[in-house]
Amino acid sequence: MISVCIATYNGGKTIHTQLASILSQLGENDEVVISDDHSTDNTLDIIRAFNSPIVRIVEGPVKGSPIPNFENALQHSKGDIIFLADQDDKWVENKVETMVRHIQEGAACVVSDCYVTDKDFNITHPSFYQEVGTRAGFFYNLFVHNYYLGCCMAFTREVLIKSLPFPANIPMHDIWIGNVAALFFNVKFIPEPLIYFCRHGNNSSSTAAPSPYSLWEKVRFRLDILLPLMNRWLGLSRTTTPAPNL
Repeated sequence: MISVCIATYNGGKTIHTQLASILSQLGENDEVVISDDHSTDNTLDIIRAFNSPIVRIVEGPVKGSPIPNFENALQHSKGDIIFLADQDDKWVENKVETMVRHIQEGAACVVSDCYVTDKDFNITHPSFYQEVGTRAGFFYNLFVHNYYLGCCMAFTREVLIKSLPFPANIPMHDIWIGNVAALFFNVKFIPEPLIYFCRHGNNSSSTAAPSPYSLWEKVRFRLDILLPLMNRWLGLSRTTTPAPNL
């Protein structure tokens, strides 16, 4: 069973394209869990208009951040394999089968390449990997540069269980999940571009753009990942089992 987890907030302009590209790749036993953080536009109307039996909307935590909103979606997921999806991208048609194959071959977490696009999905760079120089490796991604891009990730339920609950001060949910997967399991970066990664100026992260953070903020972000990781490694913090795998 596959769970696709989406955090939405006022995504009415983009959610139809994204959800259509996802649903076309899923089966009747899969699910799309959408945590909506009380959108004030037509986001929910558009989602409900699909009338899909595998789409489940859950009420978001209303904290104004994608981190608890994604955590809420993940806590409600039931799948063996979990995909993260942003509300404003578009999936390539073979994304699910390609990433599932790599997980079935032994990867606990898979991160794909992606096409970088403008708001109309015109490709501005054919490879995110080439644009930013993506490198694998736990220490490099934790201490030098993070390349765990959530919209390009899929992972096993074991990774999910080890990742929850999210620590209080993590800089972003995908950075945390990627580092958990790398520390406790294994991460595989694959070269296929499997989404159209939309950059339109209103994204929640600054990935694929110059970092707006100071040196001290970058150091603090790494400490906010490293210290909870060590606590979880030493068994000093408890994990939370999400919804049962039915």
